[in-house]
Amino acid sequence: MTYQDTLNWMFSQLPMYQKQGKAAYKKDLSNTLKLSENLGYPERNFNSIHVAGTNGKGSTSHMLASILQEAGYKVGLYTSPHLKDFRERIKINGKEVSKHFVIGFIKRNKVFFESNQLSFFEMTVGMAFEYFSKQKVDIAIVEVGLGGRLDSTNIITPEVSVITNIGLDHTIFLGNTLEAIAKEKGGIIKPNIPVIIGESQPETEKVFKDLATKNNSKIIFADKKITKTYKSDLLGNYQSKNIKTVLQTINEMKQKRYSISNSSIEKGLLNVISNTGLLGRWQILRENPKVVCDTGHNREGLEYVMNQIAKEKFISLHIVFGVVNDKDISSIVDLLPKKATYYFCKPDLPRGLDANELKRIFNKNGCVGNAYKSVNEAYKEALNNASLNDFIFIGGSTFVVAEII
Repeated sequence: MTYQDTLNWMFSQLPMYQKQGKAAYKKDLSNTLKLSENLGYPERNFNSIHVAGTNGKGSTSHMLASILQEAGYKVGLYTSPHLKDFRERIKINGKEVSKHFVIGFIKRNKVFFESNQLSFFEMTVGMAFEYFSKQKVDIAIVEVGLGGRLDSTNIITPEVSVITNIGLDHTIFLGNTLEAIAKEKGGIIKPNIPVIIGESQPETEKVFKDLATKNNSKIIFADKKITKTYKSDLLGNYQSKNIKTVLQTINEMKQKRYSISNSSIEKGLLNVISNTGLLGRWQILRENPKVVCDTGHNREGLEYVMNQIAKEKFISLHIVFGVVNDKDISSIVDLLPKKATYYFCKPDLPRGLDANELKRIFNKNGCVGNAYKSVNEAYKEALNNASLNDFIFIGGSTFVVAEII
């Protein structure tokens, strides 16, 4: 198979949460454990940092990778979802896994995948772990896909576990209270492995402390510990919270005898994009009019983004917006400014919510605009309507951003 043939098979033959939603969610780790055994337990051959959380886990993972790269380590990075190319999910020192490896991995294991009905995510985790093992990385930053306790990545025993924060997202899988979601994400806490909590929250603090006590794990709340921070090339005021989480994690890694200088921290944070290739976090696409996209899509993430927009200077605001059809729009619509022109669109995937339905819901809540056939059509119309001193924001879904950048 060619690389494109391989991708087509992966995307069409196997359940994938990003395309199908709840149907792709597995309720235990049995398939992942079977795959690990079949591959020879590759996750045991490299050290790792495990990163979970509702918001900020992608940025946090990339920051950690960048700092460790600057410190001279060979760093694996596993994240999801991808924006443009599947290979973005699996990188070493910022370089994507080769097409050759992707093709070979699927070819070698295709019969096993089919006979065991592995999900897209389970298969991809196995691919990442085998790649990191074969390439002999010094350490891998492994981002949780969904939740924590039952996530396919949760077969690793990391140097440090990291939970950025807790918000009400993916409630159909994880529970509809902050406490319930914290318990699921806290499932990455392992016996005798330190855990860093990025943001202390009254509803979740006891949950994490109880889990840490049960596992005899040292627990540190980064926002209570870190006072000095650094600048980063990842823009957006919300990154300040992620930076504190990263700094406390690096402090813990130093105690495990990783050699990481202040210079490596400073350079790592200032060169996240060039070192890792991260996209879509308060990414400025052009000036005059200023166009920014951001992948924030749940209430907490969008709240940070809307606060950032409120600090911008512009004459008129234009918002290109689309969501997936399992999004609880009632949980976010009140965050969106009414004094803006909206361009409603449907991301190009089965889970995308129809643009006319999105328009109906938003118009009912005082957000006025028109529906468009595609993300690109909506964006073009926003550019046509905007003056040089206006501001255009593109977001609502990772998939909307992916079609623009």
